[in-house]
Amino acid sequence: MSDELVIEKTRHWLEQAVIGLNLCPFAKAVYVKNQIRFVVSHARHLDGFLDDLDRELDFLAGVSADEVDTTLLIHPTLFPDFDVFNDFLTIADEVVAEHELEGILQIASFHPDFQFADTEPGDIGNYTNRAPFPILHLLREDSIAKAVAAFPNPESIFERNIATLEKIGLSGWLALGLSQGKA
Repeated sequence: MSDELVIEKTRHWLEQAVIGLNLCPFAKAVYVKNQIRFVVSHARHLDGFLDDLDRELDFLAGVSADEVDTTLLIHPTLFPDFDVFNDFLTIADEVVAEHELEGILQIASFHPDFQFADTEPGDIGNYTNRAPFPILHLLREDSIAKAVAAFPNPESIFERNIATLEKIGLSGWLALGLSQGKA
């Protein structure tokens, strides 16, 4: 699959789910200002993907937030299994620490088969973190803090997202042209 198609599918998910369903009330502003960097990794193995993560952490730490506020590091094929991807996140967080970027950058994750602990695979609540591909979302902690400070009751976002997804259900999700994953 071409980089253009991977990014197109990722943008569709952002526009329809993340922004369209308001799953992240902070995403629209950086999206419309073109401050999201989309990077497609072609690494054939974990070490190569870690090299890509190193590069992107260095890039984001070295560029102004006005230019690039956040990065989506996408790998369409390396992590087909959610459990393997989920285990990898511990390593990804260690890489942030190795770069001495704790408190500056953090990583959020998305996967086509994302599943919260103690839920069933088809639980609609899992769709809050489902994306067309495995994605590491590199975020600036300062940007998160500013966004949270400007948002009333940020702790209610997760509960609101669950309510939104329960209201539209899987059929509503699919009607938006979004992927179901393996569930």
